[in-house]
Amino acid sequence: MSVILAAAMLADAGAEHVHARGPQLGKVSFQTSCSAEADALVQRGLGWLHSFEYQRAEASFSEAAAADPSCAIASWGAAMSYYHPLWAAPTPDEFQKGAAALTKARSAGAASPREQDYVGALGAFYGGGSDHKARVLAYEKAMEQLSRRYPDDREAAVFHALALIAAGTLDSDPEYAREKRAGAILNAVMKDQPDHPGVAHYLIHSFDYPALADLALPAARRYATIAPDSAHAQHMPSHIFTRLGLWDEAIRSNRAAEAAAKAWGKASGMSGAWDQQLHAMDYLTYAYLQTGRDSDAEAVFAELKALTAANPTPTTAYAVTSIPARVLLERRRWSEAAAFALPASLGGMEALAKHKWALANVRFANAVGAARGGDIARARTAVAGLGEIEASVVVGAGEYDWRKQVAIERQVAEAWLAFAEGRKDDALGIMRAAADLDDATEKHPVTPGAILPAREQLGELLLELGRPEEALAAYEASLKRAPRRLGALYGAGRAARLAGEPDRAGRYFAELLETTKAGDASRAEIREAKAFAAQTAQR
Repeated sequence: MSVILAAAMLADAGAEHVHARGPQLGKVSFQTSCSAEADALVQRGLGWLHSFEYQRAEASFSEAAAADPSCAIASWGAAMSYYHPLWAAPTPDEFQKGAAALTKARSAGAASPREQDYVGALGAFYGGGSDHKARVLAYEKAMEQLSRRYPDDREAAVFHALALIAAGTLDSDPEYAREKRAGAILNAVMKDQPDHPGVAHYLIHSFDYPALADLALPAARRYATIAPDSAHAQHMPSHIFTRLGLWDEAIRSNRAAEAAAKAWGKASGMSGAWDQQLHAMDYLTYAYLQTGRDSDAEAVFAELKALTAANPTPTTAYAVTSIPARVLLERRRWSEAAAFALPASLGGMEALAKHKWALANVRFANAVGAARGGDIARARTAVAGLGEIEASVVVGAGEYDWRKQVAIERQVAEAWLAFAEGRKDDALGIMRAAADLDDATEKHPVTPGAILPAREQLGELLLELGRPEEALAAYEASLKRAPRRLGALYGAGRAARLAGEPDRAGRYFAELLETTKAGDASRAEIREAKAFAAQTAQR
């Protein structure tokens, strides 16, 4: 039976505060051999699954399996809900639950050969040994075979594309071969199913890289309207908006995502914040800071400090530590950054106990703040703390290399410490190494961008060393990877002016003023850009 998801939902709207006819998650059509009741629940589960709303997906699939014990694909869906291919690898508990669900799918009984093949393909992940990377690659191959076996099955194509993207995250391929292949598959499906949530969603993930981001802009501008009841669908477009420096769109996206996440948390009885709320708050803070909307960024910071609990995920750990670091360092509040410590309500969260690498963001703020503020003793202590965190991070096969991210922060901080100590050549060498490592490292989707991009910091150090031509080159290179960042625009304008290139300076300051048109007029960068524009106009 094939059901259009948006029109085939059971009466759970009151519990989820969604439209009377069910959650609006886009249009998914997946043939099953299940009963009508179970089939409708499977379609809903797929809608949640394609928007990475894993908890709600698993609940829908489990309800379908209870309604029809012979509905093998329902238990397959529950197993898929524990995999979450583009997030962190399943925890041991999640892996055990997923494997148990897949065992249940195998023993469910009645199922079409196609459904049995879906179950078998997922077995390549859950039965593929202890190496996460090997399991991911085995599942991608299995889905490729399944998609070829059923060329008219659009869901097989979409899930194969997702598997390709997941495999691509495990390697540093400068050509993005897997991602481009996934994009081609998804664009082909989109011709027949323009309102499929997975198509728009996974196109964004396929092209969530500086060199490819513009290819995902049409999908980014559609996804939220395709699946309006998914908090993740409200947020995910901002990955592309952030990559392209489209700050107003990023702000709208994350304000909607935060509101949706709060609403779901309240409706589900969650104590504390859902990690998707915190994820949106981090992206929102980042966008506010790039547009000079300092009071809005401070409001998010204040909201964060009022939280007392959140689910213990890497997303939570990162957001809790990155938001204060961004606010203090981008506003150049060096003494506050040097002394900053997480409030007890945040520092004691289970998320930070489980993901201690996230504490590097706080130590980074301490180290850079102290070094830039001239407190050398405190800077040395904080840099040493970063080194200790770096040494403690263990990276498993197929896992994101957070140790490398800590290393970049440690090097940037160490460079500013060397500069504060008068070791200018050492400072420049260390900062260049940090910038090269940062350029060669792809960010994790959990973050909108580095707290302070290393090549942008190289530009700032070169300005401090009186080398504006080199500084300008560094800023321009940084802007290619992270367009329209306020710090880089300001630095490029200053560097161009000091290098005797007023026309280039004027272009960068004009872009800064356009970017910060709704910003705080008292901010130093905005004042200087306005002053330069006024001086230029008088000539």
